[in-house]
Amino acid sequence: MPPHHEEEEDKPCRACSDFKTWAKLQNKGSKTAPTKPPPPQSKECPLDKEELGKSTWGFLHSMASYFPDKPTKLQSENMSRFFNIFAQFYPCEPCSLDFLDDIQKNPPKTKSRDELAKWLCERHNTVNVKLGKPLFDCSKIHERWRDGWKDGSCD
Repeated sequence: MPPHHEEEEDKPCRACSDFKTWAKLQNKGSKTAPTKPPPPQSKECPLDKEELGKSTWGFLHSMASYFPDKPTKLQSENMSRFFNIFAQFYPCEPCSLDFLDDIQKNPPKTKSRDELAKWLCERHNTVNVKLGKPLFDCSKIHERWRDGWKDGSCD
């Protein structure tokens, strides 16, 4: 479980909020009205919750789709360890705690590429249900994250 710091509890967490919510939290203590987000700039800014989530899922699904088809025992063990460590240090604490709880109930399946990719897709769909987002068809996971769509749109 990630360390919980009381003094950080009241601080706005950009990784736990979308930009609008984060901006409102930044202005919570001030007497000025919340401002609109600045126009897009060429400057790179810290990721908000949605950007972080999308980037993270993309990385994790890509990693699972490139996992060995027949991993060694050590590769399987390391991948399981990776997910448990990853969940402890994910920057959004509510997301981290939720994912830790989910993987304790549904431990990583790392005996093959297909097993890992399906397990991760199911974990992602668990989050999609909680967020009211559509479910992903887990039979298409490698098309989406490794091989490209069968219609050739990624070629």
